Amino acid sequence: MTSDRIEQTSAAPQGADDMEDPASEAANDPGDEHELCTSVLDATVAAIGGQARPGQRRMVEAVTGAMAADDALLVQAGTGTGKSLGYLVPALVHAQHSASKVVVATATLALQNQLATKDGPSVAATLASVTGRTPTIAVLKGRANYACLVKAQEGTGSEQDTLLSGAELAEAAHASGADADTALGAEVVALREWVAEQARDHELADRDDAPAHTGRAWAQVSISARQCPGSRCPLYNECFVEMARARARAADLIITNHALLAIDAMSDRDILPEHAAVIIDEAHELTARVTGAASQELSPQQIERLSRSASDWIDDDLAVELLDVADALTGAIAEAEVGRLTNPHSTAVAAIARVRDVARKAVSALSPGSSKGGIDAARAAAQGDAREVHETAQRMADLSDADVVWVSERERFGRQLNVAPLSVAGLLRHRVIAGKAAVLTSATLTVGGSFGPMAGQLGLRREEELTDDSGVREPAADPEAVAWRGIDVGTPFDYPHQGILYTAARLPRPGREGLSDEVLAQIAELVWAAGGRTLGLFSSQRNAEAAVRHLRAELPALTVMCQGEAQLPELTRRFAADPKSSLFGTLSLWQGIDLPGETCQLVIIDRIPFPRPDDPVMQARQEAIAKAGGNGFMRIAATHAGLLLAQGAGRLIRTSEDRGVVAILDSRLVTARYGSFLRASLPAFWETKNLDVAVNALRRLRGEQ
Repeated sequence: MTSDRIEQTSAAPQGADDMEDPASEAANDPGDEHELCTSVLDATVAAIGGQARPGQRRMVEAVTGAMAADDALLVQAGTGTGKSLGYLVPALVHAQHSASKVVVATATLALQNQLATKDGPSVAATLASVTGRTPTIAVLKGRANYACLVKAQEGTGSEQDTLLSGAELAEAAHASGADADTALGAEVVALREWVAEQARDHELADRDDAPAHTGRAWAQVSISARQCPGSRCPLYNECFVEMARARARAADLIITNHALLAIDAMSDRDILPEHAAVIIDEAHELTARVTGAASQELSPQQIERLSRSASDWIDDDLAVELLDVADALTGAIAEAEVGRLTNPHSTAVAAIARVRDVARKAVSALSPGSSKGGIDAARAAAQGDAREVHETAQRMADLSDADVVWVSERERFGRQLNVAPLSVAGLLRHRVIAGKAAVLTSATLTVGGSFGPMAGQLGLRREEELTDDSGVREPAADPEAVAWRGIDVGTPFDYPHQGILYTAARLPRPGREGLSDEVLAQIAELVWAAGGRTLGLFSSQRNAEAAVRHLRAELPALTVMCQGEAQLPELTRRFAADPKSSLFGTLSLWQGIDLPGETCQLVIIDRIPFPRPDDPVMQARQEAIAKAGGNGFMRIAATHAGLLLAQGAGRLIRTSEDRGVVAILDSRLVTARYGSFLRASLPAFWETKNLDVAVNALRRLRGEQ
């Protein structure tokens, strides 16, 4: 999707420059920014045929205030509130009013696309009709989401001398059941033709707009940030990424993702344009996404690939040395235990240090040469790979207190090394939130009934919280302070009357051996009572598969699907199409899936979703908090579980007409001391510990009683 297509296209009203519209004058008066936001919200909601929502109006008021004061604001806006308009209206009004830019970051491409093609243009059209000025919107993604013109042109030649287009070749290859290599070749030809068309039309070659392809095919026409030679590239002036960034610099509102926001925060270069405010949607995922963006991997295969890709520009001795250190690393991590590395004198750390030293020599040897008056792109890419290996190995060999380094086991390729930041709170505080207005919103931001746990993960301090609801405050005594407040704007749903929370207080405590016979029996009884219509959220694939096997044996007349049996979009489509079916799976089903109506009248959660006990990063974070005198379990494990439980339970009620039961089959939710903390994180369902109550309610829903 190009920014040309997502920019507001409605022309300003004829003669707008001469208009004496009071609303237009109000747009230039700081005191009337709130009034303008209210009128734009009402007009936008009316234009799209929506209804006024009190929570949405409260959100607009709060976001407008935060932007005026350059404060941080945490907004919990329940499903159905309309939070996209709740922040887009004040964002676009503020961008116009202050002649500055606002960045909106999301976790998912689906929401990014919705904001860019639907909600954003709707608000922009209304604002343009009021002020006579058209705000512009641009999407900006990471480099790998855009094709590389140089990479796409490599190898273009004889394979395209055919009467068929690339798209036709790819379609024919897939239709005929061609082998993987043939199908891959056809996809690459189609992508190269598409890239050439995008360049001719001055489009952005965004992967989301590309012909159908696999990840392997896209790798043939794209490049990583480290491999890119930047301004030394011979096609720099035609670069799709640079074109996307130029459009972002010219826009009022830039829509991006959490990962690029994190990369911008960690980078010495400004990837995102200078902006006066940032809005982060799906903010409950922010720390995990930023942690992922700040993490790195190192494997023997990666070093071997570097030796091959660099072989044309380095001498044979250095190529062999790279292979030698790859072998040494293989042996060292094979001897180490899977898990965290903490001993600086270990064999594994010594092997990492050797990789660092040899990779540094490769970086020097691969200093860019020239080819036909321009940069040698392949050599520059090889140097980027060498630099990545060197920097990753350097970081791992340091064993910094700010990092967690560990050995992990991969199913197909054996062991590798990983490194992740111990905390991203400081990065988020100083590089994302501080110094500007920052709005962080989600349907689930409170844990245990408080914004405190989430605020702490974001680097916001309890003593900086503003509790005065009037919006008036004294300037902070500490110039480095980040003032923040949290607000729950509520939900349009009547949870106590629309849903029941059943907690299985009498079931045995979950163990490591998997689902007990008692749990399987309750799953079968609940699904039978619901007549299918069940979304099963499980802590492991093993548990999901065990539950599916049991149901297929006990309830053969019902269709039960399991994640992994087909692509998730296909399983979700089949689940939505057949109300009597059920879908069981793991983490990717806990959030983001939206199935209103009778498709989903029962959500089963097998156990409290604590982090895995062998997760090195979570373990290290808990230990660090405990050493500082805090409660690591509650701050990390219980907070993680509370957010996921809220997300999972939130799959049940998606509209004001939905009814159903959430069944949590983990007795610790009632019996453990932390149970009340977790229950306070859930929607305000009517609660019961009586299985018969839940079963009878489900039977009534399907008209049996």
